[in-house]
Amino acid sequence: MAYLGNLTVSVFSMIFILFLIGTVGYLLGAIRVKGISLGTAGVLLAALLYGVFSSFVPSFRVGASEIVLFDAAMKTKFSLVSSIGTAMFVTSVGFIAGPKFFRSFNRSTMSYVYMGMITIALGALTTILFVLIDRRLPASMAVGLMTGALTSTPGLSAAKEVAGEGADLVTAGYGIAYLFGVLGVVFFVQLMPRILHVDIEEERKAFVAANTIAAGQIKRSLSKVDPFGFLPFFLAVSLGCVIGAVKIPGINFSLGNSGGCLIAGLLVGHFGHFGMIDMRIEKATLNFFRELGLVLFLIGAGVPGGVNFIANIKAAYFFYGALITLIPMIGGYFIGHHVFKLDIFNNLGSITGGMTSTPALGALITTAGTDEVAAAYAATYPVALVCVVVAAKLILLL
Repeated sequence: MAYLGNLTVSVFSMIFILFLIGTVGYLLGAIRVKGISLGTAGVLLAALLYGVFSSFVPSFRVGASEIVLFDAAMKTKFSLVSSIGTAMFVTSVGFIAGPKFFRSFNRSTMSYVYMGMITIALGALTTILFVLIDRRLPASMAVGLMTGALTSTPGLSAAKEVAGEGADLVTAGYGIAYLFGVLGVVFFVQLMPRILHVDIEEERKAFVAANTIAAGQIKRSLSKVDPFGFLPFFLAVSLGCVIGAVKIPGINFSLGNSGGCLIAGLLVGHFGHFGMIDMRIEKATLNFFRELGLVLFLIGAGVPGGVNFIANIKAAYFFYGALITLIPMIGGYFIGHHVFKLDIFNNLGSITGGMTSTPALGALITTAGTDEVAAAYAATYPVALVCVVVAAKLILLL
């Protein structure tokens, strides 16, 4: 009975926390300063602030009921919330991009593959530079800063495997750099068009026109199992978990749920049917799944991030992490513009994918006014995911 009582308190606390953070986060995201706002990323800021607050006030009582704000047991629950949110978000992105992604994949699309490699390479080289300059900076802490600055949970997991006794330093570095890693990219995709004096409306028209490709129509009479498209969405997430669990021999690497669900969403979205079953999903439904998934991801990742930030903050390391975020973004953007001749929306889309930044894509979609930018993210993200895992392992092994 005591166990059931504790479970009830825990469930009650989680429901309260999730919806409270969502409420405060959307209020914060609606605040605009000179046309710049956090948007949905306001939920991340609310979650981080909540994590900081819960470090000092872990629980409180309302009458006879106790509301636990954060404890060791809840950390696992937030991880589950984050994982579910990520799966929903990237699967939606895959469905949105899928009908055009493979049909438009050609030699010029290889630019996104190179952008993923270049972005991570710049982050890795910056990290190595800090290790060489600051002899007091342990390699395991530096790699943690890199994975946090690039917001890569798979990179964090891979680094912890190799770090051995330094695994705690990897986690600490990740917690220090993650805050700026997320917010930095969100602001970057909104600020760059303003810094470059880009006419967003004109760019949007040109971008949509250039990316309007006939996706082809499924001519057979197909059966819809449900009116909302839950079946194809659930199928894609399930398939994505299987794809994400497959390990690449030699480097012991898997795409994880995020990479696997993105691939599955792209595949199901591309084919559009399974036998005589209609696998297409209405755009409004996909937008809902995408937004809800993003919110759950931000809450699930943000609360533990706020707790870790307070526990491990060190000014010099925060500065290193910020530069590991900024240098790949700025360098990658100018390479994308001058070398690969990418338009601003595809360029920023590839940056969000190269930085493996889920919330930044959401911010870019809002800024651009079209979700067509998801295609550049989808093309760059898997490559960056593999590269950051390899880079984390190589830096620790050198």
